[in-house]
Amino acid sequence: MAVRISGFLGGRLQLAQDERGHRVGLDAALLAAATPAATSGLILDLGAGVGAVGLSAARLAPKARIGLVEIAPETAALARENIRLNALEARVRLYEADFLGAANRRAAGLVVEAAEGVLSNPPPHARGRVRISPDPAEAQAQVAETPLADWTRAALALLAPGGVFAMIHRAEALCECLAALEGRVGGLSILPVHPRDGAAATRVLLRGVKGSKAPLSLLPPLILHHADGACAPLADAILRGLRPAPL
Repeated sequence: MAVRISGFLGGRLQLAQDERGHRVGLDAALLAAATPAATSGLILDLGAGVGAVGLSAARLAPKARIGLVEIAPETAALARENIRLNALEARVRLYEADFLGAANRRAAGLVVEAAEGVLSNPPPHARGRVRISPDPAEAQAQVAETPLADWTRAALALLAPGGVFAMIHRAEALCECLAALEGRVGGLSILPVHPRDGAAATRVLLRGVKGSKAPLSLLPPLILHHADGACAPLADAILRGLRPAPL
């Protein structure tokens, strides 16, 4: 495995990644920006990969404890190295585990309803809809082997009542996301993410509260780039970790 170390979150993190496999990017930065900064309890990054979202959350919520949950051994090894690279051993723990099954969660030491926050970036594509990468880690990050409803149910089992759940997904999967969260998460804020002025949304960022009965809010869009290609100031600040997502 060829490993490259590069900056993330405007250089506030250093991340070791397999340069020939899946690389973290926009989705991870946007999901991390949904971290409630005042959190002082446990935040879980589920399907953490090399740890970009969870380690960013550690920077954005300096009083929180972070759990990175990753099943793939080679990817988990990179996450472990990234905890060390960023000197976050005191606040960040790696769980090399499959969180989807109750028995697996117990065996890994993941406690039911113990997290104050859960950050989730499920694989965005169903099997058969995209060409699968020959790289196992990249394929696992891109192709869902588990229905979104089952992924979400397992994630919410780890979240305390009143805890904050955040997820990023493809914009066309919004109906599926809402169906998976119905009756479980309320007070949902939905942030459509558009690649540029005048373009359709490609991502949706959702954040809500477990057990809440508050209504849903559809927020003004987040535009990433202007027509001339320049990065929009708000998007640039979010991707650098200087501003939270407007949720």
